[in-house]
Amino acid sequence: MSTFIENQNWRYATKKFDTSKKVSTKDLEILKEAIQLSSSSYGLQLYKIIIVENPEIRAKLQPASWGQSQIVDASHLFIFANQTNVGETEIDSYIQNIAQTRNLPIDALSGYGDFMKGAITPLSEEAKNIWTAKQTYLALGNLLNAAAELKIDVTPMEGFDPKQYNEILGLDKLNLNAAVVAAVGYRHDEDATQHYKKVRKSNKDLFITI
Repeated sequence: MSTFIENQNWRYATKKFDTSKKVSTKDLEILKEAIQLSSSSYGLQLYKIIIVENPEIRAKLQPASWGQSQIVDASHLFIFANQTNVGETEIDSYIQNIAQTRNLPIDALSGYGDFMKGAITPLSEEAKNIWTAKQTYLALGNLLNAAAELKIDVTPMEGFDPKQYNEILGLDKLNLNAAVVAAVGYRHDEDATQHYKKVRKSNKDLFITI
């Protein structure tokens, strides 16, 4: 645990990436597995992660990201996109996955499937989309923690226009919506931000024990 805290103190939202350094295929697979293992409500994982390496696509995304340099300078760009308009189809698919993974009969899981359908399908389209967008942040947290373990820098970013991202990447056609972005790579030696002392609320101001 002491290493975990040390890594959390090491990480920061990198402002300037070293364009000459790329995340290795091996480390990229570890980051992907960390995201895959993330917790999510009911275990449904109602999102997809688009990993953009193509420099031409990233150049198109930069103006839709307030012109931030991390979009084009980082080794990889992770876009967490929540599924929109989810319903019984996604739940049935998840139940099928459980049955296959755990070698269980579908009938044994029907109660759980009906429970999820009863909780999710009555929600309005807006409520469901807000809920699935929130789920992406759980996966982002796993990316941040795994990357810190590997001494890979990540800058989580909300400063972008989702509608433009959806249009550029064709996400609307896939019933997806860009919810949050993460630039992944290695800090540049010239990024002065890495030397700033981390500013956080004190435990007294942050926690309430009742």
